[in-house]
Amino acid sequence: MFSFRNASALWVLAAIVLIFSITIPRTFLNPRTWSSLLDTQAVVAIAAIALVIPLAAGTFNLAVGAQVGLASMFIGWLLVPIGLPIPISIILTLLFSALVGLITGLIIVRARIDSFIATMGVSSLIAATVTLLSGGRQILGMPAELGEFGSGRVLGFTYPFLVMIGLAFIVWYLLERTPLGRRVYATGGNPEAARLSGVRVGAVVVGSLVACAVLTGVAGILITARLTNADPTIGPAYLLPAFTAAFLGSTQFQNGRFNVWGTVLSVYVLAAGVKGLQLSGAPTWIPDAFNGLALLVAVGLASSARIGGRRSLWDRVRRRPAAGDPAAPDGDDAVAPRAQSEPVRSA
Repeated sequence: MFSFRNASALWVLAAIVLIFSITIPRTFLNPRTWSSLLDTQAVVAIAAIALVIPLAAGTFNLAVGAQVGLASMFIGWLLVPIGLPIPISIILTLLFSALVGLITGLIIVRARIDSFIATMGVSSLIAATVTLLSGGRQILGMPAELGEFGSGRVLGFTYPFLVMIGLAFIVWYLLERTPLGRRVYATGGNPEAARLSGVRVGAVVVGSLVACAVLTGVAGILITARLTNADPTIGPAYLLPAFTAAFLGSTQFQNGRFNVWGTVLSVYVLAAGVKGLQLSGAPTWIPDAFNGLALLVAVGLASSARIGGRRSLWDRVRRRPAAGDPAAPDGDDAVAPRAQSEPVRSA
């Protein structure tokens, strides 16, 4: 299970810790460094976990970062200009996030628009909505109770980190231990076989995007709580780290399958590498360069992963029926990738 091929991130993390423990021991091994790392990466991990769900169903969501920013701005708008109580604002933010996910899923399924294009367009619409709500400015003056939750600790761990761990367990259980999770993986692995086995492929895709949007809503709420303001520019910064962690995580533990714990591990491996470089005095552009390079490596590793002779992860996620293709299914199966050139397996 912990061989380099199946758990390379653990070995990479060990190498990172060893290298920076030797070169910058006073700062890198400081408990405050690791406490801060666990806290600051919690929202990134939630966004990456959210992304795992549609990716497991064979669908890209390029709006995941924008959705985090929208939820952050929406709850700030409800709390300050509108003046609603915190519990009501949280509920409305999660419902609004779910609505965004539902609309995105229906665009992909019913309008038969490739998920790349659909979510890219939705991302642009979200950016316009954020600007409309904020006027291009930060929303300040958040309730003190929200800020206390964003920075509060239990047994040394912040509430955002504990929320992330709780959500990770829930998503892991649903994907790995329930019939619903098997339907999600069946849809992403071989949608035609899943359809023939009775899986409503379109419903699974829409549901995965709704679940993803709700989790990004949680991430946005936590960001506003941590910063005690709503910033219209923060959302897009979560896109690259989330995709990098999800694809790198797919090479961990599950032999080429998108999974929760590989993704969470990848978030912190990448963050540890970036933190070590920053503490070593690396330039400020290092995080973007590091994440970009890691994404290329992660996609390359994911593309080489094979599961029972099936196409690579990248092929299975990207494969879509062309417009006007007579083989393209109707209705719920409109978004399904083409049937694989393999024996049909039971879902």
